[in-house]
Amino acid sequence: MFNKKKQPAIKSLIAESSQIQGNYNFSDGLRIDGVVNGNVNGDSQSPTILVISETATVTGEIQADHIIINGAVNGPVHARLLLELQPKARINGDVNYAALEMHQGAIISGQLRPLVEGEEKPTLKLAANNA
Repeated sequence: MFNKKKQPAIKSLIAESSQIQGNYNFSDGLRIDGVVNGNVNGDSQSPTILVISETATVTGEIQADHIIINGAVNGPVHARLLLELQPKARINGDVNYAALEMHQGAIISGQLRPLVEGEEKPTLKLAANNA
């Protein structure tokens, strides 16, 4: 899966005080701490990682290979390889994933749709509370 390969470096940042209006396309890695009103798409030709921090809000569709969410997303989520939902994650939209890791406290208001090739079942992992 994604962890066997070296993850791409996070080369772009949308800072906490920033607000983007419109679609945002990226390659390698992107961290969002601010607000994005538009779709956020990772390049499908190379490995991508998207981190949405607890201070971030994205209103629109998000798509990348590896997605880590600890903030708010209002729109569909498409994780081609791995979706990690941290305790403060809030998703209002349908979620498509190949593998899912969900921490206690994360909330999804929408349908979970595994990306299944053939009859192989997707990986679903409940993260243990380390407290």
